[in-house]
Amino acid sequence: MNDFKIFAGTAIPNFAKSMAENLSMDLSEISIKRFSDGEISIQIGESVRGKDVYLVQSTCAPANASLMELLIIVDAMKRSSARSITAVIPYFGYARQDRKAAPRVPITAKLVANLIEVAGVSRVITIDLHAGQIQGFFDIPVDNLYGSVIFTDYIKDKKLKNPIIASPDVGGVARARSFAKKLDLDMVIVDKRREEANQSEVMNIIGDVEGKDVILVDDMIDTAGTITKAADALKAQGATSVMACCTHPVLSGPAYERINQSSLDEMIVTDTIPLTQTSEKIKVLSLAPTFAKVIRKLRSNEGLSKLFN
Repeated sequence: MNDFKIFAGTAIPNFAKSMAENLSMDLSEISIKRFSDGEISIQIGESVRGKDVYLVQSTCAPANASLMELLIIVDAMKRSSARSITAVIPYFGYARQDRKAAPRVPITAKLVANLIEVAGVSRVITIDLHAGQIQGFFDIPVDNLYGSVIFTDYIKDKKLKNPIIASPDVGGVARARSFAKKLDLDMVIVDKRREEANQSEVMNIIGDVEGKDVILVDDMIDTAGTITKAADALKAQGATSVMACCTHPVLSGPAYERINQSSLDEMIVTDTIPLTQTSEKIKVLSLAPTFAKVIRKLRSNEGLSKLFN
């Protein structure tokens, strides 16, 4: 295992440390400082010549600084003659604009993919991309892992009496269907619509949730407006309990307040983004061991599909 090294940016240092520990390694040395105007200064603290290096960095808030830090570290590694550079990006930011949904808007997911590739990254490992087609924005290998593996085990251990999977909106139906298939459960959909201009959104439940333990499934939760309104609507339709499973806890703005005041009984998230507050309703499951398993399999040229089936 001495032919590769693991480095961490400043976005998710605990995740990186845990991942390295699961590989029976220490994080390699790197100095990351800021000039007084905010510019990022990088110096790699040990030789990477001829080594395969893994850089662990989510592009979460502050997104611009996290992304620039990743690019600058990659440039330093490339100029230090690293054999290959794998960017381990548990949360791939700027993914929500993955197409031209309106006139005169950017496709930021493609722009970020270009930046990462041009900087010198050889491979990307991420999990639950906001849109699967983002993999095609790269001309290098991209391993898009599935967060469902950690949630399905947790849900099974809960031994819920009458569980059912729910998508919080129509756009998440494919993800919810995948969960439902893995757990052999039925599925319902929360249909969000605005009946009239300047009127609040109406949540319609497609399916029966009377007496059910509902499991809402989403890839990310930002301000928590949709997920908490969905939980309220499900409880109003007779759901016994409502749990939410989310891979990426962006949780900005009023998110924590909304979650604490909502009908949600529990929210399960992962550590792809560090939480900025604590909440009795939020439980964090670590994906660091999963990423360590992926790296171990890649090192031995094994397939990854068995990890997620």
